[in-house]
Amino acid sequence: DSFDILGDGVKELLVGRDDGMIEIYNFESADDPVLRHDYALSESISSIQGGCVGKDGYDEILAATYSGWLTGLTTEPVHREGGSGEELKLSQEMQNKISSLRNELEQLQIKVLQEREKYQQSSHSSTAVSSVPAFSVNDKFTLNRDDASYSLILEVQTAIDNVLVQSDVPLDLLDVDKNSAVVSFSSCDSE
Repeated sequence: DSFDILGDGVKELLVGRDDGMIEIYNFESADDPVLRHDYALSESISSIQGGCVGKDGYDEILAATYSGWLTGLTTEPVHREGGSGEELKLSQEMQNKISSLRNELEQLQIKVLQEREKYQQSSHSSTAVSSVPAFSVNDKFTLNRDDASYSLILEVQTAIDNVLVQSDVPLDLLDVDKNSAVVSFSSCDSE
């Protein structure tokens, strides 16, 4: 998207990437865009948009992720400082917002407990049918021309415990910054 998030009268380029990076590029000179800010999310970004959403006078960037989460980055200052020993006073609007979020959280926790109990009851009944849940996998296998390597990206809407890669040719696995996996090699039986 293009939006004037910095408030300088010139629209910036808002980029959401597959690796979860949000980048803001400014066009200070006519030659090349300059990276002004970046922010890393834990999953790929499927859509990005700039605008005024939450509060008048404060612009925001909204990003939708692969699993459906909406993340917002705002220009509204969120830190308030109090003097030594002073109690931080919140506006009535902020107190109402916190109260409604707490109520919503409590309702969601109750729903989760009810659904968990319902599942437990149905799984112990004699008519229970077991099935493997179907979920979509977002996968990409792309060539990085700079170092002649391939990048394998897997995203699932649940935790990934293991990924098995089997190859007929020898492989070198490279570590990347966003990787939290523990790599384990084993030789393959030729049969």
